[in-house]
Amino acid sequence: MDQDKVKLGIAPIAWTNDDLPDLGAENTFEQCISEMALSGFTGCEVGNKYPRDAGVLKKALGLRGLCICNAWFSAKFTSEPMDAVLEELIAHRDFLHAMGAKVIGAAEVGNSIQGLDVPIFDAKPVYTEKQWAAVTNGFNEMAKLAEEKEMKLACHHHMGTGIQTEDEVERFMENTNDNVCLLFDSGHFVYSEGNEEAGLRILKKYIHRTAHVHLKDVRPEVLKRVKEEKLSFLDGVRLGTFTVPGDGSIQFEPIFDILETNNYEGWMVVEAEQDPSKANPLEYALKARKYIREKTGL
Repeated sequence: MDQDKVKLGIAPIAWTNDDLPDLGAENTFEQCISEMALSGFTGCEVGNKYPRDAGVLKKALGLRGLCICNAWFSAKFTSEPMDAVLEELIAHRDFLHAMGAKVIGAAEVGNSIQGLDVPIFDAKPVYTEKQWAAVTNGFNEMAKLAEEKEMKLACHHHMGTGIQTEDEVERFMENTNDNVCLLFDSGHFVYSEGNEEAGLRILKKYIHRTAHVHLKDVRPEVLKRVKEEKLSFLDGVRLGTFTVPGDGSIQFEPIFDILETNNYEGWMVVEAEQDPSKANPLEYALKARKYIREKTGL
């Protein structure tokens, strides 16, 4: 891959978990970004311990040769008025723009179960026609606001939401404007569909609307337990459903091939939430960086 086009980042969720604050509670912001840089990454996403003052954050990251490439935005078009969601998006957009980011990764979580103590598969929400209209219209409006700052709005398909399965991602992409992009997440597709082919089909079809990539691996033995024991998404995180590329079952070569063949430009971000007491963040960051280097030359 061309290092002038494709950049490598890593998410702080391996050090401190926003949804499970006890995971990595002992890890500081400074330790997190220092170990990111030490591992050989040049970008990162935003975690709950990051300073929200753009100047303070820029200085801390700049000392380590890092920059911000994206930050999760919780859209709630299924539960809140559009105007309220768009107002929150503008503030989020302006912070990311001040940090130099070009992408806003958003997931519709108005009726998501990802943070609830319910079975991640059995309790999954399914949108009504009215909800589909609210979500697709809302994302179209967010994309317009992103373009005002020359940024891209990318939808993060996610377990426990109404945009999770291959069919749901397909419907979302078909019913939104071309400036609504995809945040492709390798792990969430395998988690949802039980195979790698579904994600590859979506990535091939929408590669030219793909603005951001999350590299996430899965441990099939843990995923099997989550299904059989009807566990929640967060139960699975604690047990180790996710891991870094090269440590689970996903074959990443086909993903890298699609990206390279189609001249993808943007970030590939290692995002693998685990319990830091079981999976040392620095050790796993180094493992991921080595694997990506071996497979892509980056």
